[in-house]
Amino acid sequence: MLQIRRIIQLKSLGRSNREIASELHMARDTVNGYVRQFVQLGKSFDDLFKLNDEELSSLVYKEPSSIKTDWRYTDLQKRISGLIDELQKPHVTRMILWEEYHRQIPEGYGYAHFCVHLSRHLQTRKAVMHFDHEPAASIMFDFAGDKISYVDPQTGEIFWCPVLVCVLPFSGFTYIEALPSASQKYLLKALNNALGYIGGVPQSAKTDNMKQVVRKSNRYEPAFEDLAQQWALHFGTTLMAARVAKPRDKASAESHVNAVYNRIYAPLRNMVFNNVAHINDGLWNELERFNDRNLQHHDYSRRDRFMLHEKTLLLPLPAEVFVPKSKVKAKVQRNYHITLGEDFHHYSVPFHHIGKTVQVIYDTDNVEIYLDTIRIASHTRNYQRNRYTTLEEHLPPDHKHFARIKGWNREYFIDKGNVIGPNTAMAITKILEQQIFIEQAYNSCLGVLRLGEKYGNERLEAASQRALSGYKVTYTILRNILERKLDQSTLHTDLLFSLPEHENIRGAESYQ
Repeated sequence: MLQIRRIIQLKSLGRSNREIASELHMARDTVNGYVRQFVQLGKSFDDLFKLNDEELSSLVYKEPSSIKTDWRYTDLQKRISGLIDELQKPHVTRMILWEEYHRQIPEGYGYAHFCVHLSRHLQTRKAVMHFDHEPAASIMFDFAGDKISYVDPQTGEIFWCPVLVCVLPFSGFTYIEALPSASQKYLLKALNNALGYIGGVPQSAKTDNMKQVVRKSNRYEPAFEDLAQQWALHFGTTLMAARVAKPRDKASAESHVNAVYNRIYAPLRNMVFNNVAHINDGLWNELERFNDRNLQHHDYSRRDRFMLHEKTLLLPLPAEVFVPKSKVKAKVQRNYHITLGEDFHHYSVPFHHIGKTVQVIYDTDNVEIYLDTIRIASHTRNYQRNRYTTLEEHLPPDHKHFARIKGWNREYFIDKGNVIGPNTAMAITKILEQQIFIEQAYNSCLGVLRLGEKYGNERLEAASQRALSGYKVTYTILRNILERKLDQSTLHTDLLFSLPEHENIRGAESYQ
């Protein structure tokens, strides 16, 4: 329209079409065409110049003549929705649909035009909506698809840890954390850490229908787990769930997972971690760089945008952190330990509480033991199975004096073993020697003696002889031998512990 107004202006000044074309760098035929249109309108150039753009455009650009509609197009548009539904079914191809269409309408579209119209309709169905996020309105969280591993320095075993990614969609400010597992208790603890990291609470928290939070998925009224609702109530936020199979509902979380792979995972690719805390140290170091890095094509970072526009709008954090706790009852064993069945780990209590029933209240980090509302012991939680956590102050002042009071000691179990036979006595001796605190082996020794009551002393003696041929003796090994009746088969120790004769095997005489 600017060019058209310049033509009108120059014509009102008496310029020729050739001069106008040269000055505006336009083809002379184009200028001639516009001038002819102006003349046909029957209005002066001054009157035309006073019109606004919309009025001038309606005079210069005429409505295109209507295009005659092809009956084949109209017919196909009526069928298109049904064809799209059929295409979603297994093993259905466009060729099959066209062949069926061609049998019904022989003079209809050919295969190429049929596919073109089908593709155009599919593209319109794939249209997406752009969302403008409000500051402090929501935090989105999801697990990254790729886990991170650590290696146990004692056993060499590899453990894979899920990684939670939380993002504020307005600023892109991000928090990540590796978890021992994806269970609900670790997820809620990580969400606590995420809100602590951003220093406030958004109005809502949105998830992708993860089972730890959403009990029942529904597009309109999803049902959330009770503990997750307690977490939301504690922080004063609202839980929300994305529609099932609609990843664009939480596009910010999805895109930030990819950014985490590129900017945080990649720099750590050659590092070997020893535990979950070690992983998080590496992740958080890279996270700081990630949040401080300027956004592409911008001169500010995610942290800059968060601190400037979002931080002050967050709801305040509650005074206390939400900690999901569990409570169970346990009996103090004669080795002054209780067993936490979830991990099958043993924790010590003061020895004078032996035989009493206590309450164990624990969370992801701590284990507290109460007797009649009084806390008698506190431990850092340990997840290693069949291990003991023992505090020095819980030990009796004199083990021998304690053992004499309870009637159990080293000599007691060895004497009981000698009644059965020398092999059983030797097996019990080895079991007692394998524990740092000898009292921790008393349950195992008691179990060995009960095997004699169940299977008979003769079989227990034979099983002990077989177990002593190995490098380690435990209650479990003896029980397995008896259950599999291995004690009744001949043990060929000469074959187990001697080398076969062979011309390529040299003996000790070759190394004099």
